[in-house]
Amino acid sequence: MKDLLLYIARNLVDNPDAVTVTESPGSQELTLELHVAPEDMGKVIGRQGRIAKEIRTVIRSCAQREGMKVSVDIMD
Repeated sequence: MKDLLLYIARNLVDNPDAVTVTESPGSQELTLELHVAPEDMGKVIGRQGRIAKEIRTVIRSCAQREGMKVSVDIMD
């Protein structure tokens, strides 16, 4: 899941070297925290959060195929 999120985010932003993903496992689900450069935040979130919503949908559906629960947090 982490690699998929990195791939998606790096292809959306202007500064792909600043993209990082950290995993924090919880009791029920895995949380992926996406960090991007401040100037690329708008490209990852999109208008009215549409791109962020679709990123979460893709990651969640891919995780569901593997029997996992994953949530994506976009950090400042």
